[in-house]
This record gives sequence, structure tokens and C-alpha cells, in this order.
Amino acid sequence: MKTALLTVKIDPKVKRKAHAVAEALGMSLGTLVSVQLNEFIRTKTVHASLSEDRPTPYLLKALKESAADVKAGRVYSFDNATDAIKWLTSRKKSYSSAS
Repeated sequence: MKTALLTVKIDPKVKRKAHAVAEALGMSLGTLVSVQLNEFIRTKTVHASLSEDRPTPYLLKALKESAADVKAGRVYSFDNATDAIKWLTSRKKSYSSAS
């Protein structure tokens, strides 16, 4: 495969962070740039975000409530569907006998 040299000026911090992310994904920074340029060519679109994703106040509240439920023992988990069905069946029986 023939290659061409692309020179761009970029903030060194941005380059270090991008390099770290690319490396974590198992690719070089050059490969990442190549993938993005090919996507740009294929779709003729640019995807960019000027803000960081931040959880909404609603989500933060829900996460706190969920953590409280886990801590209070109100959350159940199962290794398989059979165990979940058995647990649900036992709960149904206890509600049926209470009425």
C-alpha cells in the first residue's frame, strides 16, 4: 500500500490524548486518521461535538436512587432466566396468600 505524508499542526495535549485513545483501541494514530478520512470521503459528512457529554440532573438523580436501592437490598440479580422465574413465582405466591 502506498502512503502519503500528512502534516497537521495540533495542540500537543490533544495529540497525546488522541494517541492514548487510539492505542487503547489497538490502532495507531495514523490508522485512526486514515479511518476518519475514509469515513469523510464515503459519507461526505463531518461529525463533531463542541461539548462534552455530561449526565443530566435527571440521570444523576436516578443514579443516586438506584445506588440507594442497591445498598438497601431492593435490587435482585439472577444468573439465568430460570432463577428469575422461580423468584417471581415465589413472590407471586407470597402476594396471593397476603390478600
